[in-house]
Amino acid sequence: MSRAGKEKEREGEKLIVRNKRATFDYTLDDRFEAGLVLLGSEVKMLREGAAELTDSWCAIENGEVFLKGVNIPVMPGAAFGHEAKRPRKLLLHEAEIEAIRKGVEREGMTVIATRLYFKNGRVKAEIALAKGKKTVDKRESLKEKDAAREARAAIARARGGGDRGRSSAPRAARGEARPNPRRPE
Repeated sequence: MSRAGKEKEREGEKLIVRNKRATFDYTLDDRFEAGLVLLGSEVKMLREGAAELTDSWCAIENGEVFLKGVNIPVMPGAAFGHEAKRPRKLLLHEAEIEAIRKGVEREGMTVIATRLYFKNGRVKAEIALAKGKKTVDKRESLKEKDAAREARAAIARARGGGDRGRSSAPRAARGEARPNPRRPE
């Protein structure tokens, strides 16, 4: 099952796609919910779950925010199709745009899309101010992820209770003697 399938869906939301590389490559800060200006064929392709956010980022141009690098495949047979990687306008309040602009200009952050989802029938994008991680930070993230995975596995083993601390290896491999099937007479 994909990670997107494991992620709990919020009330009235249906996840389309999640940017799995975002938390690995960046330290995420403030998050914003934005509407998208889309064409009909783009919405149809999103309903089929076809999109890719891996290389997506946002740019502020003339006081408006545009989502770039999102790949929504072209719909086959569409009379009025769309370009797969065209810039798409995001719908945000002026205060949110100003907060994003300040974060990018002053703090040297970038803006990336973390997920696309339907909310009450409308396509929404969650964008986040992000700061790029260095290689050392990425290694640390991997260590933390491995430790969390091992802890979950240990908890699952403890809850299972069936083996009571014994390994699932055969008795001979564990060095235990085979029980004598004969009864003493």
